[in-house]
Amino acid sequence: MLFLPTWPTDCLKRLDRQLKGPLVLYERIKGGLRLAAVDAEARQAGLSVGQNLADARAMVPDLVVREIDRPLLEAVFADFADWHSNASPLVAVMSHASAFGDLVLDITGVAHLFGGERAMLRLLLTRLRDIGYTVAGAIAPTIGAAWAVSHFARSQVVEPADLETILDTLPVNALRLSETQIAGLNQMGLKTIGQLRPRERKPLQARFGLSLLERLDQALGLLEERMMPRLPIAERYAERRFVDPIGLMDDVLMTAHDLAIQLAIRLEAEGLGGQAFHLFLYRVDHKVMSLSVNSARLTRDPEHITKLFSNRSERLEGEYDAGFGIDMIRLAVSSMGELDAVQLGAFASQDGTEDLDQLHDRISSRLGTLAVLRTQFVQSHVPERAARLVPALAHVPTASVRPPLDLVRPLRLLPRPELVAINAEVPDGLPASMIWRRVGYRLVKASGPERLGAEWWRSGQRLQLVPPHVPKRPEPGEKPEQPPYIPDLVLLDPDGMTRDYYNAEDAEGRRFWIYREGLYGETRWYLHGFFA
Repeated sequence: MLFLPTWPTDCLKRLDRQLKGPLVLYERIKGGLRLAAVDAEARQAGLSVGQNLADARAMVPDLVVREIDRPLLEAVFADFADWHSNASPLVAVMSHASAFGDLVLDITGVAHLFGGERAMLRLLLTRLRDIGYTVAGAIAPTIGAAWAVSHFARSQVVEPADLETILDTLPVNALRLSETQIAGLNQMGLKTIGQLRPRERKPLQARFGLSLLERLDQALGLLEERMMPRLPIAERYAERRFVDPIGLMDDVLMTAHDLAIQLAIRLEAEGLGGQAFHLFLYRVDHKVMSLSVNSARLTRDPEHITKLFSNRSERLEGEYDAGFGIDMIRLAVSSMGELDAVQLGAFASQDGTEDLDQLHDRISSRLGTLAVLRTQFVQSHVPERAARLVPALAHVPTASVRPPLDLVRPLRLLPRPELVAINAEVPDGLPASMIWRRVGYRLVKASGPERLGAEWWRSGQRLQLVPPHVPKRPEPGEKPEQPPYIPDLVLLDPDGMTRDYYNAEDAEGRRFWIYREGLYGETRWYLHGFFA
């Protein structure tokens, strides 16, 4: 756990080197101006969060005042949190009290890379203090204990055997309780966790709610508390640190190729492959850039992975910015599965599907996921509902959803059937002529009808040519994704969906797929598609 109590003011001082202390940030609360953040100098002068701004000016005449910009601070702190993934792949922001100030790092299995837990904590605190941040930290068996120690005790490593002893000396504020709960406990004379822990649980729950006992159990490790990592969880990864920072994209891609080879060797030894690959670029100015690519099938081919990142980097359109340089690169893989070794010999089957999937991967990484689509069949006998378009990377062949091979269907369907005028020899006979878009067609051949009934269970649903679009958060250096064009198609009406389809051919050899809607009485004709 890393606690940065003066993050807002320290961050602004780093962004604007002209700012000097004492510095305070204010915000409007209930029509008044209240202090939202104070730096160390202002705190030494007696100022505190929540104080009236006018009183603060009277106490400190040379006070530097700025209005707080919470969205900016939250965005900068999010980048700051991502940068700490160079120490641990699992980093989260604790936002129960504020969206900035508290960082949680899961260092399970990585502390030995820094010489142990104490050496790792010392390194994390030292490098932040060297660049001007006020920071405290703690390593503990639980998230709640680490938060409590970092906020209300000196920076230290808490051993499991000493957990209860250290927590008992801390105030009840260290349990992340509400102000009402803290005030009530103080009125009862319960000011430390050691005084609270032996008390009867049922009376405490009745008076202060279940959240009090939950926080206490989480701190003691009796109740599990999970963190929500900001970056994708890397199941396997390879990384490289540089003595001198690099900046060119070509150097980044060369390093990515070397890391892909290392990762492929490890995955091959374990018989695994991956579909999602993430490249993290850690900049010297404490920011991290990420590039993610996906594969249609499990792979560990380093050449293919490198090409995906190369094509992906071209979409940045010159917006790539290495800042003052990149001092570490990590290549991670997720969405893993078992992948057997491929036999390359006389008995190997090369049907071309793997090459086609790799082509789809490269085009999608260069042009975008929605630029390469495949047809996916749907369980429906209504022609316009029997198939939809899905991204090629997300396409999963389903053998059970296949159209019958004996059905004759046109190669091209109109997005919306268009109304036409039909003349027939008898009311229910074969069509003899058609007027479509003010052009007449004399039909010389026709066959049918093929009757399709309504799907009554889909009443009121709108036709979907593509799945609903869910916009994703743009990655660093990438423009926001434009939503695809989706026509406003009509709702399904079961009462008017009984159709009689005909295959018709005109005098010039053009073949049409037309249908008559309705059973008896008033009927209408529509053109639905064209045969090749």
